[in-house]
Amino acid sequence: LQQQAELTCRQLVRTQEEHEQLLQAAVEQAEGLEQSLRTAEAVLAERAAQLRDAQAQLSRNKVLIEDLRGENRRFAMALQAAELKQKSMEEKNQLLEEQASALKQLIGKITPASLSG
Repeated sequence: LQQQAELTCRQLVRTQEEHEQLLQAAVEQAEGLEQSLRTAEAVLAERAAQLRDAQAQLSRNKVLIEDLRGENRRFAMALQAAELKQKSMEEKNQLLEEQASALKQLIGKITPASLSG
């Protein structure tokens, strides 16, 4: 009975040692998983910060694009006004050239007449 008790005691000690080794392995694995989780959380926080920065930059870019579109519309209107003014000036220039030509013809007719008179 004593031998059986000693055998059972040794088996219990071995079982207890195995359980302690398994428990130690589980603790180490849990610690590794916790470290992996902390690393993943840090990476996620960094990526979230990058995303927020990118989103802020995108918002600023949208505002700049709208400003540029407004400026482009103003430039287009100014260009159109300048083109109309240029066309008007060209028409006036053409009219002045026609008047100058008519005056030259008139002077050409008057001058010989006054010289012969």
